[in-house]
Amino acid sequence: MSTNVISPDWDAERYRDRRAFLVARGDITMALRDWFLRAGFVEVETSALQTSPGNETHLHGLRTTVTAPDGNRSVRYLHTSPEFAMKKLLAAGEERIVSFARVYRDREVTLLHTPEFTMVEWYRVNECYETAMNDTIALVRAAAAAAGDGTLRWKDSHADPRLEPVHLTVAEAFRRYGSIDIAAIEGDRDGFGKVARAGGVRVAADDDWSDIFSRILVERIEPRLGIGRLTILCDYPVSEAALARTRPDAPSIAERFELYACGVELANGFAELNDADEQRRRFVVAMDRKQEIYGERYPIDEDFLDALSVMPPASGVALGLDRLVMLATGAPSVHHVQWTPWSLPGEAAP
Repeated sequence: MSTNVISPDWDAERYRDRRAFLVARGDITMALRDWFLRAGFVEVETSALQTSPGNETHLHGLRTTVTAPDGNRSVRYLHTSPEFAMKKLLAAGEERIVSFARVYRDREVTLLHTPEFTMVEWYRVNECYETAMNDTIALVRAAAAAAGDGTLRWKDSHADPRLEPVHLTVAEAFRRYGSIDIAAIEGDRDGFGKVARAGGVRVAADDDWSDIFSRILVERIEPRLGIGRLTILCDYPVSEAALARTRPDAPSIAERFELYACGVELANGFAELNDADEQRRRFVVAMDRKQEIYGERYPIDEDFLDALSVMPPASGVALGLDRLVMLATGAPSVHHVQWTPWSLPGEAAP
């Protein structure tokens, strides 16, 4: 017998409190689409079902099975990013493309994370990644203007995107906020662990150098970025390059940047690696590490690597739309800016 109890997710009063954020989401999305249209981008849609969800150690995909009419079954993954498919389009001849993609990531539920969200991802052929930085700043400004007074807010922090952003290299950030010389300690796992522990950062026995790097970044540095104005964090160690190209004048540095506002990462951009052999090597290293930690590995998309071998030089950025809307509206979490928010079984959405 039905109890006629309304789920808190759909309580009229609860929904009414969120509706202003949701209407603003539509205004922001239209402003971003208008910016891309005026900048000459073609909006593309790529399949969410892919051979591989991505090949980064701590990136977790959602697996499904596709059954053909003859009964044959094949494993596919919901994409964690439209990146692989979009780069295939660059190899096919597209030069300036954008996607407003629903993407899926497992093991991610916090105020800033949800298993399903919208990623705005775009690429420019034969453009440097400084251009990608400028694109990102312009889009954040457009979003903030569309939402109201032009200021980004989260918790007790604010940032005015109209001000000139702070440009900070990773090395400068680690020195300034962690008193760590990242270049001197690069590759020295034990030394890095000792420095991290001295600074109050927990280090697990099975953490490698990259794990320690990420923990210091998240716990000690990220909360200090984008306060008052945007921060562009750039020049990552090549070990943290993922799919980024290395700097021609500094092979230990990757042409990668992240944009922060109010201590929140909003976007991740690269000068894109188009060396298929190097990309394969990085994938194999990452999947070996994933196997070691999580007992699983994802397949490598050979079609993607084939496309990468003929893809022209390009820059690209992935921007989290839900986080951007959250900051532009002052919402308390990404769940508040989703029309049908994620919630854990038996719990109301945050």
